[in-house]
Amino acid sequence: MDRDVDSQIETVSDEYRRTITRRFLFSRGSHLLGTAALAALTGGMAPARGKTALNVVAGHPGAIPPHRPPQVRQVICLHMVGGPPQMDLYDYKPVMNEWYDRDLPESIRRGQRLTTMTSGQARFPIAPSKFRFDRSGQSGMWVCELLPWTRKVVDEMVFVRSMYTEAINHEPAICLMQTGNQTTGRPCLGSWLSYGLGSLNQNLPAFVVMMARSSNTEQVQAISGRLWSSGYLPGEHAATAFRTAGDPILFINNPPGVNRDVRRRTLDGLSQLNELNYGLVGDPEIITRIRQYELAFRMQASVPELTDLSTESAATFRLYGDAAREPGTFANTTLLARRMVERGVRFVQIYHNNWDTHGNVAGRLPDQCRDVDQATYGLITDLKQRGMLDETLIIWGGEFGRTIYSQGGLSRLNYGRDHHPRCFTMWMAGGGFRAGTIYGETDEFSYNIVRDPVHIRDFHATVLHQLGYDHERTSFRYQGLDQRLTGVLPARIIHEILNAAPQGAA
Repeated sequence: MDRDVDSQIETVSDEYRRTITRRFLFSRGSHLLGTAALAALTGGMAPARGKTALNVVAGHPGAIPPHRPPQVRQVICLHMVGGPPQMDLYDYKPVMNEWYDRDLPESIRRGQRLTTMTSGQARFPIAPSKFRFDRSGQSGMWVCELLPWTRKVVDEMVFVRSMYTEAINHEPAICLMQTGNQTTGRPCLGSWLSYGLGSLNQNLPAFVVMMARSSNTEQVQAISGRLWSSGYLPGEHAATAFRTAGDPILFINNPPGVNRDVRRRTLDGLSQLNELNYGLVGDPEIITRIRQYELAFRMQASVPELTDLSTESAATFRLYGDAAREPGTFANTTLLARRMVERGVRFVQIYHNNWDTHGNVAGRLPDQCRDVDQATYGLITDLKQRGMLDETLIIWGGEFGRTIYSQGGLSRLNYGRDHHPRCFTMWMAGGGFRAGTIYGETDEFSYNIVRDPVHIRDFHATVLHQLGYDHERTSFRYQGLDQRLTGVLPARIIHEILNAAPQGAA
């Protein structure tokens, strides 16, 4: 029998053994009592960092052993909701100054799909970026003047200028970027990581999501928990949402008159009832509920310590900027993200809204960049100083790019840009990615890719590769199919943007 098939059968068998009914457990007579299976839930915290293998954790191993030695321990994903304009930030196109207010040539557009917001325009006038660009770092990466702090750490990044997607509207595009599919109901990358590798800290969630507050709220996009649900994976692998105001997690504190001992006895009673129910119906989601109750109880002690920034030094706040002291800012969430990965959270997702610049680029883009610029520098620098950057992957990008032609009115001082899925820029730092690398190229209009295209499937396959997984063998049986993050269409690992694999890696 093929080795991959053997592996899949073993994985399915392991998943089944994890959720066998109590009747079957007793009938076999070869297992411990059901209550003993829950003992691991009260285990302690595994070391957040150390010399052991990156996926080792006491009591909460993942469901899928890595196929190769992992190069990434944890991931921080910074999603700029709305689609940042690549030609105003990282994809410098000076020739466009000569094309100001001239129509986008049909030879460049090539009949590509337009949104309904600009498809009715009589013209598609070229809008060159109004911002100055400068070469930065030894890599010589062109970076916009609005990102002076980011320019200082470009040599820690790999830029992919040739990302593309089929989705042209926000909801399906964000969904595709996060889950590998334009329709909802599938697990996102963070859920796959939680499921595959398991937890590094039993007192904190494996997967956390935060929504950073934008200083400019001119045109925010609606995002919801569907983007960070576990989909068809067990429910425990959905993200835990940390709030940016008030208690970081709802009901993290006991209500008046209920002390910790009372809460403990209450949870013990609920666990017994849930065990009885599980014995009757065998629903694996009941086990998820028991585990989540226990995690919530442990988080009552761990989360307040996690979110208390009073222990951070003045030097740390100088790195991230004064905004890091303000709950809910992008700087504050990135500092919290560092504290989370330091304590063993596997995947931290931060959403920063209002990048949907259909108009008033001149008025909005400076605010957006000011929100994220120094905090991005601070996060990369902080992780590097702590010796954590090599094992932590930082991802920055949106769901698609913007058009070189203006939506609405055009002047030398201001313009708007519509959605553009055919090319956009993302960057990664740390995690075994080849720092100081620029990959991919677009035409002079930043409208079409002319070299080294990278689909979102390729990006997902590459990230999974760094986490130790073969994307074609990382699957979950659902509705009779072996479901994968990268789906059924071809996906390529972009080895050109990765450091050479260490000896012993597959």
